[in-house]
Amino acid sequence: MELAYKSKTSSVFNSNLIMENSKWIATVACIWIQCSCGASYTFGIYSSVLKSSQGYDQSTLDTVSVFKDIGANIGVLSGLLYDAVMTHNHRGPSPRLGSGLSLVYLVGAVQCFAGYFLMWLSIIGVIERPHVLVMCLFMFMAAHAQTFFNTANVVVAVRNFPDYGGTSVGIMKGFLGLSGAILIQIYQTLFDGKPTTFVLMLAIFPTLVSLALMSLVHANPSNTTNDKHHLNPFSLIALIIAAYLMIILIFENIFTFPSWVHILTTTILVLLVLSPLQIALTAQKSEQPPPSSPAMVPLITTPETREVAPVEVEMNLIQAMYTINFWLLFLAMVCALGSGLATINNITQLGESLDYSTVEINAMISLWSIWNFLGRFGGGYVSDLALHRYGWGRPLFISFTQLGMIVGYLIIGLSGNLYVGSVIVGVCYGSQWSLMPTITSEIFGVKHMGTIFNTIATANPIGSYILSVQVIGNIYDKQAGGKGGSCHGIHCFMLSYFIFGGVCVLGVVVSFVLFLRTRGFYAQRRLKQFKG
Repeated sequence: MELAYKSKTSSVFNSNLIMENSKWIATVACIWIQCSCGASYTFGIYSSVLKSSQGYDQSTLDTVSVFKDIGANIGVLSGLLYDAVMTHNHRGPSPRLGSGLSLVYLVGAVQCFAGYFLMWLSIIGVIERPHVLVMCLFMFMAAHAQTFFNTANVVVAVRNFPDYGGTSVGIMKGFLGLSGAILIQIYQTLFDGKPTTFVLMLAIFPTLVSLALMSLVHANPSNTTNDKHHLNPFSLIALIIAAYLMIILIFENIFTFPSWVHILTTTILVLLVLSPLQIALTAQKSEQPPPSSPAMVPLITTPETREVAPVEVEMNLIQAMYTINFWLLFLAMVCALGSGLATINNITQLGESLDYSTVEINAMISLWSIWNFLGRFGGGYVSDLALHRYGWGRPLFISFTQLGMIVGYLIIGLSGNLYVGSVIVGVCYGSQWSLMPTITSEIFGVKHMGTIFNTIATANPIGSYILSVQVIGNIYDKQAGGKGGSCHGIHCFMLSYFIFGGVCVLGVVVSFVLFLRTRGFYAQRRLKQFKG
């Protein structure tokens, strides 16, 4: 009797342990954290109350916004912390990243809460109006938290699904792209017309979500050949949520919803966001790997024989920066990310100069998140498909998408058609965010991936500053007859978008050179896949 009890207890314990450490449960936890941590995309909701409460002019508000962009895009510190956690765990008895990984989420949660909570206290007047640089620090902390959540989620996704890194990164980056729209839907249901309360919500909600779920996130690749089969439903759910949000956004810009409609649509949205849990449970039940099964060998490793354990390519940041491939990828991102971010940052002024209505401009801004998502998701999924079927290296897709951006920029510059142009540019811009981290993990290794891809991501604000301030800003002011003036007509931005097109021509050339340099590398990986 006692033996049976012990056996049953051991079985339950092992079942709970497997469920806790399941890569599928970890994937769901990462998705939910991604859905909650995109607060940097919601600045437009509370920017007006921040401006009025602090007595800012537009230039000062723009300065605070710049620190938001810097915080959200420069994640080198999160990468370094992740590397330190990873190194510490590999020295221990187990290679799992459990409790140590929680430290990355904890640091992000502290920054998120501190940044938005102090901002909220300033807005409601509990603390005296801080100096603008102090407010910039609050904004930087709040936005910088996103890099800690994102770094942990993306790297864990690559480690858990080494053969389908593009798809898994696309899912993570895609849900992050949708998170702004998800948070805004929650705001409109619970706090519509109360942007001050929304700032408090941004301090509490992402913090609680990350703290509640961080213990479930582990890098735990298992021996299964069904990864693609189970990842596809996650991809489908992401597409359904994106389509659902797009429909809501379109109707919200046409009709005024009563409160009960907001409650209904948000309830359906929450149920859709929760649905990946059922997919994970199904995948977990069907997987059931044998206790003695070896871990799956990643697709992206150096060639090996069956008798010799694979030796992965692993570079740290300094070693990567000494390679030509690093700078080719960085320059390609300056061209693509910089021009794309400059476009969305100036889309309001662009629309006004072309006589689009406020409703039309707001609709394009709202829908940008959907196009951005489609690019993030599609870039990873399609590049995985092409890599496995045809052996095409992922850098080729950076070339393809920048060719698409050239077309989008020429449409905007020549015809002023923002509807078509913003769709093309938004999709192609978003694709860089799944392609770049995955390429980083493949050519530089997973161990220091967090630091390396976050360093390359600094191309986003650097490129945006050059192309937004030095190109669009200066040319617009010249066309408007000086600073503070206004300009109407297609000529206001035509030259800027011709320059953007030229910049992306450079991006195509650079990324194609990277493709040629890594073509043999990807061919060997595909050959290894077939041998495996």
